[in-house]
Amino acid sequence: MTVTDHRPSPAPDRRLLSPGPLVPPPDPAPTDRARGWIVTAFVTALAAITRFTMLHYPTDAKTPVFDEKHYAPQGWQVLTGGWIEDNPGYGLVVHPPVGKQLIAVGEALFGYNGWGWRFSSAVAGVVLVLLVVRIVRRMTRSTMLGGVAGLLLVVDGVTFVSSRLGMLDIFQAVFVVAAFGCLVVDRDDIRARIRRVQAEGRIGDSAWGPRFGVRWWRFGAGVMLGLAIGTKWSGLYFIAFFGLMSVAFDLAARRSYGVRRPWIGTTLRDIPPALYALVVVPLLVYLSTYWSWFASETGVDRHAVGNQIGHDSAFWFVPDAVRSLWYYSANVLQFHSGLTNSAGNQHPWESKPWTWPMGLRPMLYYFADGENVSGCGAEQCVKAVMLIGTPALWWVSLPVLGWGLWQMFIRRDWRWAAVLTGYGAGLLPWFASLDRQMYYFYAVPMAPFLAMAVALTLGDILGGRHASPKRRTVGLLAVCLYLGLVVANFVWLWPILTAVPISIEQWNSQLWLPSWR
Repeated sequence: MTVTDHRPSPAPDRRLLSPGPLVPPPDPAPTDRARGWIVTAFVTALAAITRFTMLHYPTDAKTPVFDEKHYAPQGWQVLTGGWIEDNPGYGLVVHPPVGKQLIAVGEALFGYNGWGWRFSSAVAGVVLVLLVVRIVRRMTRSTMLGGVAGLLLVVDGVTFVSSRLGMLDIFQAVFVVAAFGCLVVDRDDIRARIRRVQAEGRIGDSAWGPRFGVRWWRFGAGVMLGLAIGTKWSGLYFIAFFGLMSVAFDLAARRSYGVRRPWIGTTLRDIPPALYALVVVPLLVYLSTYWSWFASETGVDRHAVGNQIGHDSAFWFVPDAVRSLWYYSANVLQFHSGLTNSAGNQHPWESKPWTWPMGLRPMLYYFADGENVSGCGAEQCVKAVMLIGTPALWWVSLPVLGWGLWQMFIRRDWRWAAVLTGYGAGLLPWFASLDRQMYYFYAVPMAPFLAMAVALTLGDILGGRHASPKRRTVGLLAVCLYLGLVVANFVWLWPILTAVPISIEQWNSQLWLPSWR
Protein backbone atom coordinates (compact mmCIF):
# COMPACT_ATOMS: atom_id res chain seq x y z
CA MET A 1 0.00 0.00 0.00
CA THR A 2 1.31 3.41 -0.95
CA VAL A 3 1.02 6.11 1.67
CA THR A 4 1.13 9.74 0.61
CA ASP A 5 3.86 11.51 2.50
CA HIS A 6 2.30 13.80 5.07
CA ARG A 7 5.41 15.35 6.54
CA PRO A 8 6.63 18.79 5.52
CA SER A 9 9.76 18.79 3.42
CA PRO A 10 12.91 19.45 5.47
CA ALA A 11 14.06 23.03 5.53
CA PRO A 12 17.11 23.63 3.33
CA ASP A 13 20.43 24.32 4.99
CA ARG A 14 21.01 28.07 5.08
CA ARG A 15 24.74 27.51 4.56
CA LEU A 16 24.10 26.01 1.11
CA LEU A 17 22.05 28.96 -0.10
CA SER A 18 23.20 32.16 -1.70
CA PRO A 19 22.46 35.32 0.30
CA GLY A 20 18.77 36.11 0.25
CA PRO A 21 15.51 35.14 1.88
CA LEU A 22 14.92 31.55 2.91
CA VAL A 23 11.91 30.42 0.89
CA PRO A 24 10.03 27.27 1.89
CA PRO A 25 9.54 24.61 -0.78
CA PRO A 26 6.13 24.26 -2.41
CA ASP A 27 3.60 22.24 -0.44
CA PRO A 28 1.28 20.88 -3.13
CA ALA A 29 -2.15 19.51 -2.40
CA PRO A 30 -2.81 15.77 -2.85
CA THR A 31 -3.11 14.76 -6.48
CA ASP A 32 -5.39 11.73 -5.92
CA ARG A 33 -8.57 13.77 -6.17
CA ALA A 34 -10.82 10.94 -7.32
CA ARG A 35 -9.59 8.59 -4.60
CA GLY A 36 -9.86 11.43 -2.08
CA TRP A 37 -13.56 11.87 -2.78
CA ILE A 38 -14.17 8.11 -2.87
CA VAL A 39 -12.61 7.74 0.59
CA THR A 40 -14.57 10.77 1.82
CA ALA A 41 -17.84 9.35 0.48
CA PHE A 42 -17.18 5.94 2.02
CA VAL A 43 -16.36 7.27 5.49
CA THR A 44 -19.25 9.74 5.35
CA ALA A 45 -21.60 6.89 4.38
CA LEU A 46 -20.44 4.96 7.46
CA ALA A 47 -21.26 8.02 9.55
CA ALA A 48 -24.73 8.26 8.00
CA ILE A 49 -25.48 4.59 8.63
CA THR A 50 -24.48 4.75 12.28
CA ARG A 51 -26.13 8.12 12.98
CA PHE A 52 -29.49 7.37 11.33
CA THR A 53 -29.94 3.76 12.45
CA MET A 54 -32.78 3.65 15.04
CA LEU A 55 -32.67 7.43 15.23
CA HIS A 56 -36.22 7.60 16.62
CA TYR A 57 -35.28 5.36 19.57
CA PRO A 58 -35.40 5.67 22.55
CA THR A 59 -38.02 8.09 23.84
CA ASP A 60 -39.81 8.57 27.14
CA ALA A 61 -43.26 7.30 26.11
CA LYS A 62 -42.89 9.11 22.75
CA THR A 63 -41.57 12.25 24.40
CA PRO A 64 -37.98 13.62 24.39
CA VAL A 65 -35.29 12.34 26.74
CA PHE A 66 -32.87 14.26 28.95
CA ASP A 67 -32.27 17.87 27.76
CA GLU A 68 -34.20 17.17 24.59
CA LYS A 69 -37.11 18.07 26.84
CA HIS A 70 -35.92 21.69 26.60
CA TYR A 71 -34.95 21.97 22.96
CA ALA A 72 -37.45 19.74 21.17
CA PRO A 73 -40.52 21.68 22.44
CA GLN A 74 -38.71 24.97 21.92
CA GLY A 75 -37.93 23.93 18.36
CA TRP A 76 -41.59 23.04 17.87
CA GLN A 77 -42.66 26.42 19.15
CA VAL A 78 -40.14 28.08 16.85
CA LEU A 79 -41.72 26.16 13.98
CA THR A 80 -45.33 26.89 14.89
CA GLY A 81 -44.97 30.34 16.43
CA GLY A 82 -43.32 32.47 13.77
CA TRP A 83 -39.74 31.25 14.42
CA ILE A 84 -39.56 32.79 17.88
CA GLU A 85 -39.87 31.54 21.45
CA ASP A 86 -42.48 33.55 23.26
CA ASN A 87 -43.97 31.04 25.68
CA PRO A 88 -43.82 32.61 29.15
CA GLY A 89 -43.86 29.11 30.59
CA TYR A 90 -40.18 28.81 29.66
CA GLY A 91 -39.33 31.56 32.12
CA LEU A 92 -36.09 32.33 30.33
CA VAL A 93 -34.77 31.06 27.02
CA VAL A 94 -31.13 30.49 27.92
CA HIS A 95 -29.48 29.80 24.54
CA PRO A 96 -29.44 31.66 21.21
CA PRO A 97 -31.81 30.52 18.47
CA VAL A 98 -29.73 28.78 15.76
CA GLY A 99 -29.69 25.26 17.22
CA LYS A 100 -33.40 25.33 17.99
CA GLN A 101 -34.17 26.63 14.53
CA LEU A 102 -32.23 23.70 13.05
CA ILE A 103 -34.16 21.28 15.25
CA ALA A 104 -37.34 22.94 13.98
CA VAL A 105 -36.31 22.09 10.40
CA GLY A 106 -36.34 18.38 11.24
CA GLU A 107 -39.66 18.73 13.03
CA ALA A 108 -41.09 20.45 9.96
CA LEU A 109 -40.07 17.43 7.87
CA PHE A 110 -41.09 14.58 10.18
CA GLY A 111 -43.33 16.08 12.84
CA TYR A 112 -43.02 16.19 16.59
CA ASN A 113 -41.43 12.79 17.15
CA GLY A 114 -38.01 11.25 17.62
CA TRP A 115 -37.16 11.47 13.93
CA GLY A 116 -38.29 15.08 13.83
CA TRP A 117 -36.36 16.51 16.76
CA ARG A 118 -33.22 14.41 16.03
CA PHE A 119 -32.99 14.58 12.25
CA SER A 120 -30.97 17.81 12.05
CA SER A 121 -28.57 16.55 14.73
CA ALA A 122 -27.92 13.40 12.71
CA VAL A 123 -27.29 15.43 9.56
CA ALA A 124 -24.89 17.63 11.53
CA GLY A 125 -23.06 14.55 12.81
CA VAL A 126 -22.58 13.26 9.27
CA VAL A 127 -21.40 16.66 8.01
CA LEU A 128 -18.93 16.82 10.89
CA VAL A 129 -17.27 13.59 9.79
CA LEU A 130 -17.09 14.81 6.19
CA LEU A 131 -15.43 18.05 7.30
CA VAL A 132 -12.83 16.26 9.41
CA VAL A 133 -11.89 13.94 6.52
CA ARG A 134 -11.35 16.84 4.14
CA ILE A 135 -9.57 19.08 6.66
CA VAL A 136 -7.08 16.42 7.77
CA ARG A 137 -6.47 15.42 4.16
CA ARG A 138 -5.61 19.03 3.34
CA MET A 139 -3.40 19.51 6.38
CA THR A 140 -1.45 16.26 5.95
CA ARG A 141 -1.61 16.02 2.12
CA SER A 142 -2.65 12.40 2.74
CA THR A 143 -5.96 10.87 1.72
CA MET A 144 -5.26 7.92 4.00
CA LEU A 145 -4.86 10.08 7.10
CA GLY A 146 -7.98 12.04 6.20
CA GLY A 147 -9.91 8.78 6.06
CA VAL A 148 -8.34 7.63 9.33
CA ALA A 149 -9.43 10.83 11.11
CA GLY A 150 -12.96 10.47 9.76
CA LEU A 151 -13.15 6.83 10.82
CA LEU A 152 -12.01 7.71 14.33
CA LEU A 153 -14.82 10.27 14.55
CA VAL A 154 -17.37 7.78 13.22
CA VAL A 155 -16.65 5.44 16.14
CA ASP A 156 -16.31 8.16 18.77
CA GLY A 157 -19.04 7.72 21.37
CA VAL A 158 -19.28 11.43 22.22
CA THR A 159 -20.10 12.68 18.74
CA PHE A 160 -22.12 9.55 17.99
CA VAL A 161 -24.53 10.06 20.88
CA SER A 162 -24.63 13.83 20.36
CA SER A 163 -25.61 13.24 16.72
CA ARG A 164 -28.60 11.15 17.82
CA LEU A 165 -30.24 13.54 20.29
CA GLY A 166 -32.05 16.82 19.78
CA MET A 167 -29.54 18.97 21.66
CA LEU A 168 -27.32 21.90 20.68
CA ASP A 169 -23.73 20.77 21.10
CA ILE A 170 -23.36 18.90 17.82
CA PHE A 171 -24.42 21.99 15.87
CA GLN A 172 -21.83 24.11 17.61
CA ALA A 173 -19.15 21.50 16.86
CA VAL A 174 -20.01 21.58 13.15
CA PHE A 175 -19.80 25.36 12.94
CA VAL A 176 -16.53 25.44 14.89
CA VAL A 177 -14.89 22.77 12.72
CA ALA A 178 -16.19 24.46 9.56
CA ALA A 179 -14.58 27.72 10.72
CA PHE A 180 -11.35 25.87 11.44
CA GLY A 181 -11.40 24.34 7.97
CA CYS A 182 -11.93 27.74 6.37
CA LEU A 183 -8.89 29.10 8.18
CA VAL A 184 -6.76 26.14 7.07
CA VAL A 185 -7.74 26.79 3.44
CA ASP A 186 -7.12 30.52 3.99
CA ARG A 187 -3.60 29.71 5.19
CA ASP A 188 -2.87 27.75 2.01
CA ASP A 189 -4.37 30.50 -0.13
CA ILE A 190 -2.30 33.23 1.50
CA ARG A 191 0.93 31.28 1.16
CA ALA A 192 0.14 30.73 -2.52
CA ARG A 193 -0.44 34.48 -2.95
CA ILE A 194 2.78 35.52 -1.22
CA ARG A 195 4.72 32.88 -3.14
CA ARG A 196 3.54 34.44 -6.40
CA VAL A 197 4.67 37.83 -5.16
CA GLN A 198 8.08 36.39 -4.27
CA ALA A 199 8.38 34.63 -7.64
CA GLU A 200 7.62 37.91 -9.42
CA GLY A 201 10.40 39.62 -7.47
CA ARG A 202 8.06 42.01 -5.67
CA ILE A 203 8.54 40.72 -2.13
CA GLY A 204 10.91 43.58 -1.30
CA ASP A 205 8.70 46.36 -2.63
CA SER A 206 7.65 47.07 0.94
CA ALA A 207 9.45 46.27 4.17
CA TRP A 208 6.10 45.17 5.55
CA GLY A 209 5.37 42.71 2.77
CA PRO A 210 2.40 42.60 0.41
CA ARG A 211 -1.24 43.26 1.13
CA PHE A 212 -3.32 40.12 0.80
CA GLY A 213 -6.55 41.71 -0.39
CA VAL A 214 -9.95 40.13 0.06
CA ARG A 215 -9.86 36.81 1.92
CA TRP A 216 -13.16 35.06 1.39
CA TRP A 217 -12.18 31.91 3.27
CA ARG A 218 -11.45 33.91 6.41
CA PHE A 219 -14.73 35.78 5.89
CA GLY A 220 -16.43 32.35 5.73
CA ALA A 221 -14.75 31.41 9.00
CA GLY A 222 -16.27 34.54 10.55
CA VAL A 223 -19.72 33.52 9.35
CA MET A 224 -19.30 30.04 10.83
CA LEU A 225 -18.10 31.45 14.14
CA GLY A 226 -21.12 33.76 14.23
CA LEU A 227 -23.37 30.73 13.82
CA ALA A 228 -21.41 28.91 16.55
CA ILE A 229 -22.12 31.79 18.96
CA GLY A 230 -25.70 31.83 17.71
CA THR A 231 -25.95 28.24 18.93
CA LYS A 232 -24.17 28.55 22.29
CA TRP A 233 -22.24 31.46 23.73
CA SER A 234 -19.19 29.31 24.36
CA GLY A 235 -18.44 29.84 20.68
CA LEU A 236 -16.83 33.09 21.83
CA TYR A 237 -13.85 31.11 23.07
CA PHE A 238 -13.16 29.85 19.55
CA ILE A 239 -13.21 33.40 18.18
CA ALA A 240 -10.36 34.34 20.51
CA PHE A 241 -8.29 31.21 19.82
CA PHE A 242 -8.91 31.09 16.07
CA GLY A 243 -8.22 34.80 15.72
CA LEU A 244 -4.77 34.36 17.23
CA MET A 245 -4.18 31.29 15.08
CA SER A 246 -5.08 33.11 11.86
CA VAL A 247 -2.78 36.04 12.65
CA ALA A 248 0.00 33.59 13.54
CA PHE A 249 -0.45 31.97 10.12
CA ASP A 250 -0.01 35.39 8.50
CA LEU A 251 3.09 36.20 10.53
CA ALA A 252 4.64 32.82 9.68
CA ALA A 253 3.97 33.39 5.97
CA ARG A 254 5.63 36.82 5.99
CA ARG A 255 8.65 35.49 7.86
CA SER A 256 8.97 32.41 5.63
CA TYR A 257 9.08 34.46 2.45
CA GLY A 258 11.66 36.95 3.63
CA VAL A 259 9.59 40.03 4.47
CA ARG A 260 12.01 42.47 6.14
CA ARG A 261 9.63 43.71 8.85
CA PRO A 262 7.16 40.81 9.31
CA TRP A 263 5.93 41.80 12.77
CA ILE A 264 5.07 45.33 11.72
CA GLY A 265 3.60 44.05 8.47
CA THR A 266 1.38 41.63 10.35
CA THR A 267 0.36 44.30 12.85
CA LEU A 268 -0.59 46.87 10.24
CA ARG A 269 -1.77 44.76 7.33
CA ASP A 270 -3.14 41.57 8.84
CA ILE A 271 -4.57 42.28 12.29
CA PRO A 272 -7.13 44.96 11.25
CA PRO A 273 -8.68 42.74 8.52
CA ALA A 274 -8.60 39.81 10.95
CA LEU A 275 -10.55 41.84 13.51
CA TYR A 276 -13.13 42.61 10.85
CA ALA A 277 -13.44 39.04 9.59
CA LEU A 278 -13.22 37.22 12.92
CA VAL A 279 -14.83 39.71 15.31
CA VAL A 280 -17.11 42.12 13.44
CA VAL A 281 -18.50 39.55 11.02
CA PRO A 282 -19.33 37.00 13.75
CA LEU A 283 -21.03 39.75 15.77
CA LEU A 284 -23.17 40.78 12.79
CA VAL A 285 -24.01 37.16 12.01
CA TYR A 286 -24.91 36.57 15.65
CA LEU A 287 -27.28 39.55 15.64
CA SER A 288 -28.80 38.34 12.39
CA THR A 289 -29.67 35.00 13.97
CA TYR A 290 -32.25 36.93 16.00
CA TRP A 291 -33.99 38.07 12.82
CA SER A 292 -37.33 36.61 13.85
CA TRP A 293 -37.00 38.05 17.35
CA PHE A 294 -36.34 41.52 15.94
CA ALA A 295 -39.33 41.16 13.60
CA SER A 296 -41.68 39.96 16.34
CA GLU A 297 -43.89 41.71 18.85
CA THR A 298 -44.03 38.91 21.41
CA GLY A 299 -40.44 37.62 21.64
CA VAL A 300 -38.99 37.30 25.13
CA ASP A 301 -37.98 40.83 26.31
CA ARG A 302 -38.50 42.15 22.76
CA HIS A 303 -39.85 45.43 24.15
CA ALA A 304 -37.79 45.63 27.34
CA VAL A 305 -36.98 49.26 26.53
CA GLY A 306 -39.98 51.21 27.70
CA ASN A 307 -41.15 48.44 30.02
CA GLN A 308 -38.41 46.87 32.13
CA ILE A 309 -35.93 49.67 31.38
CA GLY A 310 -36.40 53.30 30.43
CA HIS A 311 -35.67 55.08 27.19
CA ASP A 312 -33.19 57.43 28.82
CA SER A 313 -29.74 55.97 29.41
CA ALA A 314 -26.12 56.50 28.51
CA PHE A 315 -26.79 54.34 25.43
CA TRP A 316 -29.81 56.29 24.19
CA PHE A 317 -28.30 56.36 20.70
CA VAL A 318 -28.46 52.55 20.40
CA PRO A 319 -31.67 51.33 18.72
CA ASP A 320 -34.29 50.17 21.23
CA ALA A 321 -34.39 46.69 19.69
CA VAL A 322 -30.65 46.19 20.22
CA ARG A 323 -30.87 47.54 23.77
CA SER A 324 -33.74 45.15 24.46
CA LEU A 325 -31.63 42.25 23.18
CA TRP A 326 -28.78 43.42 25.42
CA TYR A 327 -31.16 43.42 28.40
CA TYR A 328 -32.40 39.95 27.51
CA SER A 329 -28.82 38.68 27.12
CA ALA A 330 -27.87 40.15 30.50
CA ASN A 331 -30.67 38.12 32.10
CA VAL A 332 -29.39 34.99 30.39
CA LEU A 333 -25.84 35.71 31.59
CA GLN A 334 -27.13 36.21 35.12
CA PHE A 335 -28.92 32.87 34.92
CA HIS A 336 -25.79 31.03 33.78
CA SER A 337 -23.53 32.76 36.30
CA GLY A 338 -25.87 31.62 39.08
CA LEU A 339 -25.48 27.94 38.21
CA THR A 340 -22.60 27.41 40.62
CA ASN A 341 -21.71 24.71 43.10
CA SER A 342 -21.29 27.28 45.86
CA ALA A 343 -24.89 28.38 45.30
CA GLY A 344 -26.05 24.83 45.94
CA ASN A 345 -26.53 23.75 42.31
CA GLN A 346 -25.42 20.15 42.27
CA HIS A 347 -26.05 17.43 39.69
CA PRO A 348 -25.23 13.72 40.06
CA TRP A 349 -23.56 13.62 36.63
CA GLU A 350 -21.66 16.90 36.83
CA SER A 351 -18.05 16.86 35.67
CA LYS A 352 -15.15 19.29 35.65
CA PRO A 353 -12.89 20.04 32.67
CA TRP A 354 -9.88 18.09 33.97
CA THR A 355 -11.95 14.92 33.54
CA TRP A 356 -12.92 15.62 29.92
CA PRO A 357 -9.71 14.70 28.01
CA MET A 358 -10.07 11.06 29.09
CA GLY A 359 -13.84 11.05 29.59
CA LEU A 360 -13.53 10.10 33.25
CA ARG A 361 -17.04 11.32 34.13
CA PRO A 362 -19.54 10.56 31.36
CA MET A 363 -23.18 11.65 31.24
CA LEU A 364 -26.18 9.34 31.61
CA TYR A 365 -28.86 10.59 29.23
CA TYR A 366 -31.41 7.80 29.51
CA PHE A 367 -32.00 4.79 31.75
CA ALA A 368 -34.92 2.40 32.04
CA ASP A 369 -35.40 -0.86 33.91
CA GLY A 370 -38.19 -2.85 35.49
CA GLU A 371 -41.02 -4.89 34.07
CA ASN A 372 -41.43 -2.79 30.93
CA VAL A 373 -37.89 -3.53 29.72
CA SER A 374 -37.40 -6.92 28.08
CA GLY A 375 -35.67 -8.55 25.15
CA CYS A 376 -32.23 -9.15 26.64
CA GLY A 377 -32.68 -12.87 27.33
CA ALA A 378 -32.42 -12.44 31.10
CA GLU A 379 -34.93 -12.04 33.91
CA GLN A 380 -34.06 -8.36 34.39
CA CYS A 381 -33.12 -6.01 31.59
CA VAL A 382 -32.03 -2.39 31.41
CA LYS A 383 -31.75 0.19 28.65
CA ALA A 384 -29.37 3.15 28.73
CA VAL A 385 -27.91 5.92 26.64
CA MET A 386 -24.66 7.23 28.04
CA LEU A 387 -22.51 10.01 26.59
CA ILE A 388 -19.12 8.41 26.83
CA GLY A 389 -15.97 8.78 24.77
CA THR A 390 -14.73 5.54 23.24
CA PRO A 391 -11.92 4.68 25.70
CA ALA A 392 -9.51 3.38 23.07
CA LEU A 393 -9.68 6.84 21.52
CA TRP A 394 -10.06 9.18 24.50
CA TRP A 395 -7.69 7.39 26.86
CA VAL A 396 -4.71 8.05 24.59
CA SER A 397 -5.36 11.81 24.69
CA LEU A 398 -2.66 12.68 27.22
CA PRO A 399 0.28 11.01 25.41
CA VAL A 400 -1.07 12.28 22.09
CA LEU A 401 -1.26 15.84 23.41
CA GLY A 402 2.24 15.52 24.85
CA TRP A 403 3.54 14.34 21.49
CA GLY A 404 1.70 17.20 19.80
CA LEU A 405 3.26 19.80 22.08
CA TRP A 406 6.70 18.41 21.29
CA GLN A 407 5.96 18.54 17.56
CA MET A 408 4.65 22.08 17.86
CA PHE A 409 7.43 23.63 19.94
CA ILE A 410 10.45 21.56 18.89
CA ARG A 411 9.71 20.70 15.26
CA ARG A 412 7.56 23.80 14.64
CA ASP A 413 4.82 21.76 12.94
CA TRP A 414 2.01 24.19 12.10
CA ARG A 415 -0.55 21.41 11.81
CA TRP A 416 -0.12 20.45 15.43
CA ALA A 417 -0.28 24.10 16.44
CA ALA A 418 -3.60 24.46 14.62
CA VAL A 419 -5.16 21.27 16.01
CA LEU A 420 -4.05 22.01 19.56
CA THR A 421 -5.49 25.52 19.23
CA GLY A 422 -8.91 24.08 18.41
CA TYR A 423 -8.67 21.49 21.16
CA GLY A 424 -7.53 24.10 23.69
CA ALA A 425 -10.37 26.44 22.76
CA GLY A 426 -12.83 23.71 23.70
CA LEU A 427 -11.12 22.90 27.00
CA LEU A 428 -8.95 25.60 28.57
CA PRO A 429 -11.48 28.47 29.03
CA TRP A 430 -13.63 26.31 31.29
CA PHE A 431 -10.88 26.24 33.91
CA ALA A 432 -11.53 29.93 34.55
CA SER A 433 -14.92 29.21 36.15
CA LEU A 434 -14.57 25.91 37.99
CA ASP A 435 -17.33 26.77 40.45
CA ARG A 436 -19.80 26.73 37.58
CA GLN A 437 -21.98 23.67 37.02
CA MET A 438 -20.48 21.75 34.08
CA TYR A 439 -21.17 18.58 32.13
CA TYR A 440 -19.30 16.26 29.80
CA PHE A 441 -21.37 17.32 26.80
CA TYR A 442 -19.45 20.61 26.91
CA ALA A 443 -16.57 18.54 25.49
CA VAL A 444 -18.38 17.73 22.23
CA PRO A 445 -16.46 20.42 20.25
CA MET A 446 -13.20 18.89 21.52
CA ALA A 447 -13.90 15.50 19.94
CA PRO A 448 -13.16 16.40 16.28
CA PHE A 449 -9.83 17.93 17.25
CA LEU A 450 -8.96 14.86 19.29
CA ALA A 451 -9.63 12.72 16.20
CA MET A 452 -7.39 15.04 14.17
CA ALA A 453 -4.61 14.83 16.79
CA VAL A 454 -4.73 11.04 16.92
CA ALA A 455 -4.67 10.91 13.11
CA LEU A 456 -1.57 13.11 13.03
CA THR A 457 0.08 10.82 15.58
CA LEU A 458 -0.77 7.76 13.51
CA GLY A 459 0.75 9.53 10.53
CA ASP A 460 4.02 9.84 12.44
CA ILE A 461 3.81 6.16 13.33
CA LEU A 462 3.35 5.29 9.64
CA GLY A 463 6.53 7.14 8.76
CA GLY A 464 7.41 9.41 5.85
CA ARG A 465 8.58 8.58 2.36
CA HIS A 466 12.20 8.40 3.49
CA ALA A 467 11.49 5.60 5.97
CA SER A 468 12.63 2.08 5.13
CA PRO A 469 10.09 -0.42 3.75
CA LYS A 470 10.33 -2.43 6.96
CA ARG A 471 9.68 0.69 9.03
CA ARG A 472 6.65 1.56 6.89
CA THR A 473 5.27 -1.99 7.07
CA VAL A 474 5.57 -2.16 10.85
CA GLY A 475 4.04 1.29 11.17
CA LEU A 476 1.10 0.37 8.95
CA LEU A 477 0.50 -2.79 10.97
CA ALA A 478 0.51 -0.81 14.23
CA VAL A 479 -1.95 1.73 12.83
CA CYS A 480 -4.30 -0.98 11.56
CA LEU A 481 -4.24 -2.79 14.88
CA TYR A 482 -5.03 0.42 16.73
CA LEU A 483 -7.91 1.30 14.41
CA GLY A 484 -9.27 -2.21 14.86
CA LEU A 485 -9.10 -1.77 18.63
CA VAL A 486 -11.03 1.52 18.49
CA VAL A 487 -13.72 0.04 16.25
CA ALA A 488 -14.05 -3.03 18.48
CA ASN A 489 -14.32 -0.82 21.55
CA PHE A 490 -17.10 1.18 19.89
CA VAL A 491 -18.97 -2.00 19.00
CA TRP A 492 -18.63 -3.18 22.61
CA LEU A 493 -20.16 0.08 23.85
CA TRP A 494 -22.97 0.08 21.26
CA PRO A 495 -25.66 -1.20 23.67
CA ILE A 496 -25.17 1.65 26.15
CA LEU A 497 -24.90 4.22 23.37
CA THR A 498 -28.18 3.22 21.73
CA ALA A 499 -30.38 1.83 24.56
CA VAL A 500 -30.30 -1.76 23.36
CA PRO A 501 -31.83 -3.95 26.12
CA ILE A 502 -29.09 -5.73 28.06
CA SER A 503 -28.91 -7.73 31.25
CA ILE A 504 -27.92 -6.26 34.59
CA GLU A 505 -24.68 -8.24 34.40
CA GLN A 506 -23.80 -6.83 30.98
CA TRP A 507 -24.69 -3.32 32.14
CA ASN A 508 -22.27 -3.62 35.04
CA SER A 509 -19.57 -5.01 32.75
CA GLN A 510 -19.89 -1.94 30.50
CA LEU A 511 -19.08 0.44 33.36
CA TRP A 512 -15.32 0.10 33.52
CA LEU A 513 -14.53 2.84 36.03
CA PRO A 514 -16.14 3.74 39.37
CA SER A 515 -16.61 7.28 38.06
CA TRP A 516 -18.82 5.91 35.26
CA ARG A 517 -21.48 4.89 37.78
